[in-house]
Amino acid sequence: MDFDLLVHEAWPAYEQRTYDGWILRYAAGVTKRANSVLPLGRPADLTGAIEAAEAFYAEKGQRSVFSVGMGATPGLDDELSARGYETVDPTVIMVGGVVPQAVHPVRVEERPWPGWLEAWWAVDGRYAEGVEVAERICRGVPALYAAVEEDGQAVAVGRGVPQGETIGIYCMATLPQARRRGLARSVLRALVRRSGARTAYLVTTAPNEAAQALYRSEGFEVRGRYHYRVK
Repeated sequence: MDFDLLVHEAWPAYEQRTYDGWILRYAAGVTKRANSVLPLGRPADLTGAIEAAEAFYAEKGQRSVFSVGMGATPGLDDELSARGYETVDPTVIMVGGVVPQAVHPVRVEERPWPGWLEAWWAVDGRYAEGVEVAERICRGVPALYAAVEEDGQAVAVGRGVPQGETIGIYCMATLPQARRRGLARSVLRALVRRSGARTAYLVTTAPNEAAQALYRSEGFEVRGRYHYRVK
C-alpha cells in the first residue's frame, strides 16, 4: 500500500497546489497533515522546490512543514536538516485485517453529528476554534463516523475512510472518564466490520505506546513510519 497517498487522500486539505510533483497543502493551520508538503518524486531542482514551498506557506502566514514518509524525495530529509528544520511528531503506520465483533453497541453514521464532533474535539482539539476547519477536512471525502454513546453522549469515537480494499482509521478518541473499558476496541471493530474492507490501517504517534499496544492486541502491526520537518 502507498501509505503516503492513502493518508493524504483520507485527510484532505481544502487548498492544494502542486509544484514539480510535490503537493503543497493548506487548511488554516489545523493539523500538520493538512498543512504540510507531501514531497513525492524527484523535483528537477530540489533547492527551488523547497524555496517554492517556503514561499507558499509564508504567503499563508504559516511555518513551513514537510511530511517525510517512505515515498519522500530522496535526500530531502538531510537537506531540510541542513537548513535548520526540526524533526517533530514521529508517527507509525499500523496495518491489520479481520477483527472480532464489537462488544458494545456502536452508532455508525456517514456524517459527523454534533455529539461526535464534541467528543473528538474534547480529546484531540489543539487548535482553539479550529473545529469548523477540522470538520471541513473530515467531510472532504466519504467516511464513516462511529461512537459508543452513554446517556445520549458520545464517549468514544472514531472515523473510518474506505479506500478500495482497505479502510483508514482516524480520529480515535475516548473521553477520560470512559477509558480502560474497551470502548475504543468496539469503535475500531465497528468501523472495520461495517466497511467490509479486507485490511485496515491507522496512524499514531511513535511515543504513544499505550495506543500501539491496544492496536497490536487487535492484530495490527507497524508497517511504516513518517515524521514532520518544521521550520
